[in-house]
Amino acid sequence: MSGGSGGYFGLFLRKDTDVSKGLEKPEIITGASDLYSVGTFAQIQRMTKTPYGDEDEDDDAHPIISNENEHDMDGSNTDHDNLHKEKPSASLLIMPHRRINLLSVDDVGPPVDVTVSHWEKLQYVKGEDSSRDDTIRALCQEVLSTIREVAQMNALFKEQVVNLVPSSHFFDMNDPYRLADFAASLSSGGDIEDLQAVLEEKDPEFRLHKALVLLSKEREVSKLQKEISAKVEEKMTEAQRKYFLTEQLKSIKKELGMEKDDKDTLIEKYRKKLSEYPSIPEDINEIIESELDKLSTLERNSSEFNVTRSYLDWLTNIPWGVTTEENFNISDARLVLDSDHYGMDEVKETILQFIAVGKLKGSVQGKILCLAGPPGTGKTSIAESVAEALGRKFFRFSVGGMSDVSEIKGHRRTYVGAMPGKIIQCLKSTESTNPLVLIDEIDKLGNDFRGDPASSLLEVLDPGQNSTFRDHFIDAPVDISKVLFMCTANDIGRIPGPLLDRMEVIRLSGYDVPEKIKIAEKYLVPKSMVNSGLMVKESPEEEKSDDNDAEKEEPDTKKSEFTEPVYRLADKVPESLSIKGSALESLVRWYCREAGVRNLAKKIDKITGLLSLQIVAEEEGAKLTEKSSRQSDTWEVSAENLHHYVGQPIFTSDRLYEKDPLPHGVVMGLAWTSMGGTALYIETQGIKRGLDHEGKLRGGGTLKVTGQLGDVMKESTQIAYTVARARLADIAPDNTFFDVTDIHMHVPEGATPKDGPSAGVTMVTAMLSLALDRPIKSDLAMTGEVSLTGKVLAVGGIKEKVMAARRSGIKTIILPEDCRRDFNELPDYLKDGIDFNYATDYSSVFDVAFG
Repeated sequence: MSGGSGGYFGLFLRKDTDVSKGLEKPEIITGASDLYSVGTFAQIQRMTKTPYGDEDEDDDAHPIISNENEHDMDGSNTDHDNLHKEKPSASLLIMPHRRINLLSVDDVGPPVDVTVSHWEKLQYVKGEDSSRDDTIRALCQEVLSTIREVAQMNALFKEQVVNLVPSSHFFDMNDPYRLADFAASLSSGGDIEDLQAVLEEKDPEFRLHKALVLLSKEREVSKLQKEISAKVEEKMTEAQRKYFLTEQLKSIKKELGMEKDDKDTLIEKYRKKLSEYPSIPEDINEIIESELDKLSTLERNSSEFNVTRSYLDWLTNIPWGVTTEENFNISDARLVLDSDHYGMDEVKETILQFIAVGKLKGSVQGKILCLAGPPGTGKTSIAESVAEALGRKFFRFSVGGMSDVSEIKGHRRTYVGAMPGKIIQCLKSTESTNPLVLIDEIDKLGNDFRGDPASSLLEVLDPGQNSTFRDHFIDAPVDISKVLFMCTANDIGRIPGPLLDRMEVIRLSGYDVPEKIKIAEKYLVPKSMVNSGLMVKESPEEEKSDDNDAEKEEPDTKKSEFTEPVYRLADKVPESLSIKGSALESLVRWYCREAGVRNLAKKIDKITGLLSLQIVAEEEGAKLTEKSSRQSDTWEVSAENLHHYVGQPIFTSDRLYEKDPLPHGVVMGLAWTSMGGTALYIETQGIKRGLDHEGKLRGGGTLKVTGQLGDVMKESTQIAYTVARARLADIAPDNTFFDVTDIHMHVPEGATPKDGPSAGVTMVTAMLSLALDRPIKSDLAMTGEVSLTGKVLAVGGIKEKVMAARRSGIKTIILPEDCRRDFNELPDYLKDGIDFNYATDYSSVFDVAFG
């Protein structure tokens, strides 16, 4: 090799040539196992040295990068740094002669010294086997045909064939061995193992087969390359064609005077939109005209153009003067409200008053209503029914957790991505200036560094200001005085005072047991069974043709009759399937005691879902788990088999203490929470004072309170303790119970926080019961705050507390005298079966409790 040409050497392919597997020097051979056993004996035709490895190489030469350990051509050592920067290389043009077998590696070098054996020249003799001759001839023709096909599709492949064909010693169409080798040499993307297999194969038929596989891969790759090229060229051609046609069309329109500037088209669109509105305020019209003039002078690519266009988009999409026709028929409105919601008489009466006022005045104004009550009482759902009853568009947005003023009043136009607030968005989406807007969860507004949304709502909900509501983005007065605002809240105590002052508050109490049962029978069960596929709602408009003719004769006659929806069982549903009233009553009493009906609806959905599963499983013969399978012979869900569908009851009794009378020192009180009314017990226990080391009594006169009580309730315990001691001195002067006993007061369910000024009389009664050793009736409950002098003070939430007492089976209730007005407003069904007593001071409470 050092002579420049004429040297001979063996070429063997290394088995593992993947440098990524950690081979830092892949040219170093450690043994014969690193090489394939069959290689090629070749002669050097020409060697060309290049001083830098990055110089252009001869196209026909195969570059070989020299090892860093080798010497330079002149015999001197090359510095490591210079080698790193300037890597010498050599290009060899070699001529392969024959195949050789690797027998052993004598020296790993470099250079590697090996012992090989040469293959004899393989000759194919025709005539020995005619069928084999035909097969080989067919294979040769297929190889040539494939080469020709690939050459037509791939120009680089064709060039390679042209360069190799003149070498007659390498290509012989009559020699299957050389033809196979020639075909394999044309493969540029074949796997190393496939190429080595061709090199090692001695059978001409098998060698042709393997070479043909390599050519077939080349053909598929060429086809795919041709398809990709055709698709790219097609897209480019289509894009160019469309571009040229578009430019020609523009030129033609421009010559004929048919084309307008994009800005002119945009301004014409805005003016057309404005012409559709019945009345635009004068100041708004001036702003729009000013912005249109500015738009006509701006360059289309300027940032100010996009800001002005966005501003005009919003200005022209606000429905100036557009209102929906309202329904002033009280009977129709009542039917719509009653069809969707049970009870809620106060809400319905307020809406009917609103309609009546509008009918008498001939015009309508907005109103701000706040529906306050426990979760699941229908506050949000009734708002949509009210919108339907009034004939208004409906828009809802929730402000729970909202702490950004921009959500209400919009962003300044100078900000990137600025847009108006929810109020302006509402007008655009409803295309009306008198929609019904529901502001949900208004008692859960946030407040942080981005502002106070509650303060921004003051302008929105103030009837004296919202006629000139000014959004930050619009920056012009917008009249929203005709909008009917409805808000929902669980606890109005969390609503800021100035905001609450602008609302008409309607309190929604929780539902009693009879009300829940009626709601379930009329609304929840049919809805759940329809959603579960057990029932189908029949259309009420299936009339005869005679009825249709009568309607055509009187088109102006509007029916005011509300038809109850008709339901029937779906196909493949057993006719006996039903949910009995006893099951609903058990659900209400032992599973769902909360004020609302949301949890009741979930339980009913669970029942209908399991029924659907059982029906489909029995139809298909599928096996269910023991818990899901039907465990009774009937498809009726009753109180007896209810636990198979919803599990065991959550509540096992109406009251914590069922026996009458109650233990000494235990009294039931009534409380109000944001979840509705609730009955809770006040428990007291006396601890006798012990003797110290001197034989004297220790402690005494102390009160310990537990039950996670709030600050207000803790103060009530101290006042109640003082009142109890004072009353005991009047009732039994000789009783020294409080002097010799420490008192521990506890309110059960210690994990639940409790606070409020309505348990004073209950605490006093519990401590006197303990001191006098006299029990209280188990069906007696009371509520009211007590002053230090024993006066009973008024409390709120009377309706919710009475409903909680009814759920607990209470027969006697003690209320403050000042709460008699609240009692008079209670519906009759809440008063039935309960003896109400009123107290102005604690002596009246004592007479009823211990009388």
